[in-house]
Amino acid sequence: MRRTAIYPGSFDPLTYGHISIIERGLKIFDEVVVGIAINIRKTPLFSTEERIALIEQSFPGEDRLKVETFEGLLVDYASRRGCEVILRGLRAVSDFEYELQMANMNRKLNASIETVFLMTEESHFYVSSGLVKEVARFGGSVHEQVPPHVHEALKAKFNTD
Repeated sequence: MRRTAIYPGSFDPLTYGHISIIERGLKIFDEVVVGIAINIRKTPLFSTEERIALIEQSFPGEDRLKVETFEGLLVDYASRRGCEVILRGLRAVSDFEYELQMANMNRKLNASIETVFLMTEESHFYVSSGLVKEVARFGGSVHEQVPPHVHEALKAKFNTD
């Protein structure tokens, strides 16, 4: 039986922390679906199409990685997709409380779907997409936090050098 995990998030933008979780997820699971959550309450910097392209460019030729979008409850999406595992990354202890609440709620909604947590590498503990966008917006360098193609996309969005 093929084991597929869904790694949900906004990925606005993709960071090396995300990439680390995806790479490690691919070592554990047969397939990883990066599920870009569509949240009408948020206005992303990058369009859905741009985020899909940035993620796919980071994993050229990796046929075990799928990038999709979803709306609504994550467990409903996972169930429709036939996935039994939600993959989540933890940066620091502060992430754990929120992630534990989400995992327990998801378990209440659908007990057949498990949540697996992976710790982000130490070098990426402090990195968040929001922080990357804020630094990039003011012309700061984020080349150590994102792949080169994402760095260029950020510079283009903010008209910075």
